[in-house]
Amino acid sequence: MAEASLVPVPAGWPGTEEHARAVQEDLRARVVVDEPGPPPGTGRVTGVDVAYDDERDVVAAAAVVLDAATLDVLEEATAASRVAFPYVPGLLAFRELPAVLAALESLAGDPGLVVCDGYGRAHPRRFGLASHLGVLTGLPTVGVAKNPFTFTYADPPPARGSVSPLLDEGETVGRALRTQESVKPVFVSVGHRVDLDTACAHTLALAPRFRLPETTRRADALCRRALRAATS
Repeated sequence: MAEASLVPVPAGWPGTEEHARAVQEDLRARVVVDEPGPPPGTGRVTGVDVAYDDERDVVAAAAVVLDAATLDVLEEATAASRVAFPYVPGLLAFRELPAVLAALESLAGDPGLVVCDGYGRAHPRRFGLASHLGVLTGLPTVGVAKNPFTFTYADPPPARGSVSPLLDEGETVGRALRTQESVKPVFVSVGHRVDLDTACAHTLALAPRFRLPETTRRADALCRRALRAATS
């Protein structure tokens, strides 16, 4: 593995849990929740995802840009870095963001809406990866997760498009969304500059055939290939 192929961790990046929590608290106040976001099925939409090699302490990120109307791939970019932060639940964004930001910065065009494989407001401190990424870049962001983290929900009706609130002690932090009939839901939460209705509508539009949105499916496959390339 060539060190030159790894992007550097930004100067001043938090290295302790105390520092990371302080940064998280500061940035959380900058989340914008009163914008509807771009209309579903229009413009560009970008999926981001990461893959880890724990033995080599490397994380690879992928950004895949789709045409929101056709779901055709318009552009792809990858980046790899050293894992930037120890594993601490609730602070996973600090491990992944240097590589994710580098992948997004490598894109030639505007990413449009960014869909993260993870959480936004559905986070113990209401500031998951999607929110963190949105504040740092200014882009509209959505979190679409495969599981409900520590939160509770009632199983939505079996029809595609059915939803139920994702709850944290009675507070709605997102929605369980059924993207395919009688298939386990995904868990959608607002990241930045998008409301929950729009976030769910985008997720449904991006998942015409499978449980996961095409943004996540394609970014997942690409980041795995990028990790193999970075560690070979």
